[in-house]
Amino acid sequence: MKVTKEAVFERARSGLLWAGNLIENYQGSNEKLETRTPIDDSIIGFIADGDAQDVDAAVSVARKTFSDGCWQGLSPQERKQVMLRWAQLIELHQEELAALDCVDAGKPITECLNTDMPATIETFYWYAEALDKMFGKVAPTGHQALGLIVHEPIGVVGAVLPWNFPAQMFAWKVAPALAAGNSVIVKPAELTSLSAYRMVELAYEAGVPKGALSLICGLGEKVGEAIGRHRDIDIVSFTGSTEVGRLFLKYSAESNLKEIVLECGGKSPQVVFEDADLDAAVPHILSAAFWNMSENCSCGSRLIVHESIRQKLLDKLVAALAEWKVGDPMDETVSIGPMVEKAHFEKVKSFIDLSVKQGANIVAGGKIHSEMGSGWYIEPTIFDNVTPEMSLFQNEVFGPLLAVSTFATEEAIALANNTHYGLAASFYSQNIHRVMKVARQINAGTVSVNGFSEGNITTPFGGFKQSGFGGKDNGLEAFEQYTQTKVIWMINH
Repeated sequence: MKVTKEAVFERARSGLLWAGNLIENYQGSNEKLETRTPIDDSIIGFIADGDAQDVDAAVSVARKTFSDGCWQGLSPQERKQVMLRWAQLIELHQEELAALDCVDAGKPITECLNTDMPATIETFYWYAEALDKMFGKVAPTGHQALGLIVHEPIGVVGAVLPWNFPAQMFAWKVAPALAAGNSVIVKPAELTSLSAYRMVELAYEAGVPKGALSLICGLGEKVGEAIGRHRDIDIVSFTGSTEVGRLFLKYSAESNLKEIVLECGGKSPQVVFEDADLDAAVPHILSAAFWNMSENCSCGSRLIVHESIRQKLLDKLVAALAEWKVGDPMDETVSIGPMVEKAHFEKVKSFIDLSVKQGANIVAGGKIHSEMGSGWYIEPTIFDNVTPEMSLFQNEVFGPLLAVSTFATEEAIALANNTHYGLAASFYSQNIHRVMKVARQINAGTVSVNGFSEGNITTPFGGFKQSGFGGKDNGLEAFEQYTQTKVIWMINH
């Protein structure tokens, strides 16, 4: 039965939501953690407080399931049919899942319904259809031997998810890993576990073996570290902060040298050259800067503008930003909801205070709406006169603060690359020669031209430098990171 977003909102208000650990034939402890909505900081339910014992149980089940072959031993066509049924169930329940992410993460319901869920559904369908279209190779050996190059599932996958796009990041990691034939253990962020729990329930309903997909809720320092250190997990795919990414590399080095795939932070530039079409650029610039309350790794948080058009562009941005409504994310007219938790709100607020102290000027926004719900509501804010040595230019904020800097000549590329990160970038120009040159020179995993984009499901997503490495989400490349390459060499006597 389809559950509507209104029904989920009502359940959330009643505090009836629950996300426990889903591990075959294992109960675990009865410890629980509160789940609070950032909308008004009220308790909406509880999640399981998982630990290393839960991880051991899940890994044991996952390894046995992988060895028995009840999932990875199916033909690609059989796995495809199960994955398609799962995608259909997610599509049927998309309003429910969107509402869960709205109340759990404080994301505007319109974004959850119109952006996150369509992308989530597309991801499941795409990998279901792609899994029986991956081919190996035959090496050019001559008559003396036959060399087959084949790709096999890697085994047990640990997927550690961020809190900013709960359903979509679940899909980005679990869909390709499971479609490739692996057993998958999912650890959602403790702040946003509800939609992951529901999607695993739907996976079981679709026919995914319970041993092939487990979910463990809980804190990063308990469940996340246990996954990172477990000696029978073959690969961990993590999206989150660079600081925690470093820890997963450490855990791998100190355990079984499991593969680590990292998609970490970003401080993405948006470069606007003097010949840009400003009217076309403005909605893209604001979307890049403030979409999802800027709680987005690829957020275009640095606007680098040619000095000759700076004021004209700022005037257009300030005028357009007035349409971005701050408020209750369950209101379909709202564009900006609350920060995800109080600690994160305080961090973002400290950047506002520090930026003013360091000499940046607020030209739009900057207001804290303490009268709204939880009080963690920050207006989208544009800072002008930001210089490269300022904290706002260098550090990832993960909140709705846009740093504006100017350039006079070709130092725009140096400014764009003046960061430890390299996840995404965008720039605006009508000069085709400049477009080709700049696209090559900017150090980022995804560079969009005359608009903001992360690509789509067909294109690999990941970064350079401290934004991560080890693999990519999306595209056929995501299959590759969850498989291992084997050579079968048959000698012809």
